[in-house]
Amino acid sequence: QVQLVESGGGLVQAGGSLRLSCAASGTIRSINAMGWYRQAPGNERELVAGISSGGSPNYSDSVKGRFTISRDSVNNTVYLQMNSLKPEDTAVYYCNADLTALWSRRSYWGRGTQVTVSS
Repeated sequence: QVQLVESGGGLVQAGGSLRLSCAASGTIRSINAMGWYRQAPGNERELVAGISSGGSPNYSDSVKGRFTISRDSVNNTVYLQMNSLKPEDTAVYYCNADLTALWSRRSYWGRGTQVTVSS
């Protein structure tokens, strides 16, 4: 059984920083891409940042230059460093991993962590 567990969310003032972490555990044979998505009330879930198995990142235009995604492949962990936070960054942030477990490859999701940015 595979689990993704996020941590690091919270309340921060505009201009502040937060660092999110997501650790994948369970019977994992390999992890391909990992990423962070977010969903604000009334909005669809959107991609914030992704990182390939080779470490190549990609970002949504709304967070480029402010957020940095990284991964620790040894510990199956992905991070999201969020700087210069804005109120519009307020959302539940979800970790996603495209990975191969014991028998099959599929996409897994964490339960989410709340990020609230006050103005």
